[in-house]
Amino acid sequence: MKKVRIGHLSTSYHTSFILMGTDWIEKRVSIEAEWRLFPTGPKMIEAFAKNELDIGYIGLPPAMIGIDRGIPIKCVAGGHMEGTVLTAKKGFETLEELGGTKETLSQFKGKVIGAPSKGSIHDVIIRDLLDKFGLQQEVVIKNFEWADQILEAMDDGEVDGGVGTPPLAVLASRLFGAKVILPPHELWPHNPSYGIVTTILMIRSSAQTLEDFLRLHEEACNLIRRHPKKAAEIAAKVLGLVDEDFVLEVYGISRKYCASLSKEYINSTLAFAPFLQKAGYISKSLSADDIFQKDFIEKIHPEKPHYDDPGAQI
Repeated sequence: MKKVRIGHLSTSYHTSFILMGTDWIEKRVSIEAEWRLFPTGPKMIEAFAKNELDIGYIGLPPAMIGIDRGIPIKCVAGGHMEGTVLTAKKGFETLEELGGTKETLSQFKGKVIGAPSKGSIHDVIIRDLLDKFGLQQEVVIKNFEWADQILEAMDDGEVDGGVGTPPLAVLASRLFGAKVILPPHELWPHNPSYGIVTTILMIRSSAQTLEDFLRLHEEACNLIRRHPKKAAEIAAKVLGLVDEDFVLEVYGISRKYCASLSKEYINSTLAFAPFLQKAGYISKSLSADDIFQKDFIEKIHPEKPHYDDPGAQI
């Protein structure tokens, strides 16, 4: 049985929770998975740099930063698009109520938005959007190591809003009636909220093991699309602190699940590069070949991408 070290985040719509909650990996492909939880993507990149991981579930901007720094990794599969939302407590108006993104963001002039650590996909997206509308000097971004800390800071009044994953938005809504101020598609269309990243060594020396893992990842993506209640039941048991309805609500916020590396997924990833370079996160522009290796997932998923096919109704 091949031992594989896999980094994952606490994000409940990632297929990691399906694979951890079933015996697919052990029984069907003879992989001994060693799962390791990380607070954010940048922390996972640090582990890749120390050769502590073989595979990781991660947003693409942290991976791009790692690649720019010479860490030998590639993105070999997608997973989900449009997984960043902006949420705030009562008193703030939504995009639908104000009619424009700039007007919605302008509510935060002189205020503070909580975000995961610098270099995370959520941090990059909100900073880029503020820069686009000339609000970067008027809105403070406060970074937190763990997403749960953003919720605590919102509850305590330390921050006025929070940017992060759909689970953050659902928890904020349940805990203190927060609303989604800007939905995922408005923050960054087609943004690659997470993908599967692996090492060059894994690609070269354990290609069959990697292919086997990606086949299960693709199957788990399809389970979320086609049988969301079953997927939510599995994920909720692994997560432990939330119920099936919570996971279903998370699934429903942005129903763009697929393992493929679609043209939109890749182009949206490359669109991060100018801001990453301007902000000093990376030193040079990156090409698609620098970031992606598509041959594995193209073999496994030759059909049309499913990002715009939400599957069964939730």
